[in-house]
Amino acid sequence: MSGLARFLDDPGGVVHVKVARLEGSGPREAGTGMFVSRKAQHGTIGGGQLEYMAIDHARRMLADGQDKTEMQVTLGPESGQCCGGRVWLELARLDRTSRVRVIEAEARDREADPQVMIFGAGHVGRALARVLADLPVQTVLVDTRADELSRVDTACDKRLVALPEAEIDGLRPGAAAVIVTHDHALDFLIAAEALKRPGLAYVGMIGSKTKRASFSGWVRRNGVRVDGQRLTCPMAAEQKGDKRPEVIAVQIAAEVMSRLGQYQSIRESMERQE
Repeated sequence: MSGLARFLDDPGGVVHVKVARLEGSGPREAGTGMFVSRKAQHGTIGGGQLEYMAIDHARRMLADGQDKTEMQVTLGPESGQCCGGRVWLELARLDRTSRVRVIEAEARDREADPQVMIFGAGHVGRALARVLADLPVQTVLVDTRADELSRVDTACDKRLVALPEAEIDGLRPGAAAVIVTHDHALDFLIAAEALKRPGLAYVGMIGSKTKRASFSGWVRRNGVRVDGQRLTCPMAAEQKGDKRPEVIAVQIAAEVMSRLGQYQSIRESMERQE
């Protein structure tokens, strides 16, 4: 059961708050939504006074037994939020049928999220999986070591395999491959397989400029034909000094999400031109 499904089980009821329409500048785009219960919320419509007002209104609905209502808010000084636009919100209390529809829609959205396959369930791999847990991606963590995978405390797709490089074939276009294993030779093998796959948004390997040069030499010696320019190594090159896995993971996650966004923008632009 997903976090949203558990949230929607609240016996006190839940209200869906949706940005139905937006004119001018606003904190979130039309179609954005959040869910509000008597004591908590799931998601966001951008924060600030607009969100506080919507939460307040939703909880009054739950208290009064109201099923539906609308709000129109001008984002100006009088509302304490100076975006300058105007927002129309739709608020609807979820019944059993609408709850099922919401959960099904979330499942479809999650299925469409880009894949991030992490090779290596060591300190950095586990930390990266934790960082990605709250982001709109499908995280897959691959390792040859059962004991390392058993230490993963994050809900993700965990795969114990003998040949990690073979998992590359299952990646969809637009996916990211992040290589952080315990073995340089294995890193090189996985990186080579990933670089043979066209359409990946990101191929990154942990290490230094020296390791990148070693990979280039390994490619030449083994007659592997790949475009080494597609390889990001070192990853998060601007991160210097702090070697804690959690810090490295945050930096890598930011780099991966940026590259995934760039890939999606390019693909949408190409589709518009067709």
